[in-house]
Amino acid sequence: MKLLQFIKNQQTKLGVKTARGILDVAEAAKGFRERQPEKMHDLVLQGKDGIRSLKRFVEKIVNESGESTYFLDEDDIQYRPAIEQPGKIICVGLNYVDHANESKMDLPTSPILFSKFNNALAAHKEPIPIPEVTEKCDYEAELVLVIGQTAKNVSEEEALSYVFGYTIGNDLSARDLQFKTGQWLLGKSLDRFAPIGPYIVTEDEIDCNNLVIECKVNGETRQHNNTKNMIFNCAQIISYASKHMTLNPGDIIFTGTPDGVILGYPPERQKWLQANDKIEVSIEHIGTLTNVLV
Repeated sequence: MKLLQFIKNQQTKLGVKTARGILDVAEAAKGFRERQPEKMHDLVLQGKDGIRSLKRFVEKIVNESGESTYFLDEDDIQYRPAIEQPGKIICVGLNYVDHANESKMDLPTSPILFSKFNNALAAHKEPIPIPEVTEKCDYEAELVLVIGQTAKNVSEEEALSYVFGYTIGNDLSARDLQFKTGQWLLGKSLDRFAPIGPYIVTEDEIDCNNLVIECKVNGETRQHNNTKNMIFNCAQIISYASKHMTLNPGDIIFTGTPDGVILGYPPERQKWLQANDKIEVSIEHIGTLTNVLV
């Protein structure tokens, strides 16, 4: 399933992308007098049983209901971040060989973990403000994992069973702030510098180890790679992180960006992002996350 969150009547609601449009899960559940999750986090907490139940419900609505008010035109909805208020936003740095090389940094021998905060979350199509404190704003296309079960000290072999689903992220980075000190946090957690979405695709429909990932700026392709070229794959990242901290349902992990970022250009070609730039991050089988800088 392709799951999303949107705003309706000033409330965040859970939606499912279908051939008939975006299904308003709460509205359909009310009409059919069934209990279904109203928000993404509610579904995450229900685990695989919740996913199976919702999938059966959606199939019934799509195939049996003649009621069109349960479905919304996707062009008309206002998106919310695919998941809100995660307990942790964990990011992996330098997780593709070519990106480490272009950044002129040594290849890591273990995953480089850093964090963002919830203030950095933004939605598909949400404008991203460039704050006055930075002059070097950069893009980073990334696959994002959504944790579905409490994970503590899990093995690589079982790690992917703890995933709820996969979404798209743009780890926007203020490079002048990122390297101002030895800690990257300041350049990573500016407001709305972690857009995610538009969809979360449930883990049963994705091979996370073989997905084409691409970033375009104003229609020009800047990044094009495949998740099979990660230094540390998704299972390794989850296992490694879980050995150092407990991962909880709803936590998200940005898995690293491939080469092609502005930071990797020669200094004379580094034209940093500016207002009105349109950034499109696409990942195979998931979709495209689009944001415009303001």
